[in-house]
Amino acid sequence: MRRAIGFLIGVMVGALVGSTIALLLAPESGERLRAAIRERGVNFLAEVRQAADTRRIELQERLEALRTPQA
Repeated sequence: MRRAIGFLIGVMVGALVGSTIALLLAPESGERLRAAIRERGVNFLAEVRQAADTRRIELQERLEALRTPQA
């Protein structure tokens, strides 16, 4: 458990450092870069929600199939 938490902390710290370096070395202006990052974030969240909804529907169908008595 401790190894997993340590790994997750390392991933978060690495992401933070990487994003900070990317912002500092970005060739675009700050405003344009923030808009692009915001747009990517919105698109990412939409994709995650869509994937979650699809998976939820699949699991609900599977649950219903399991609840239905077999002949």
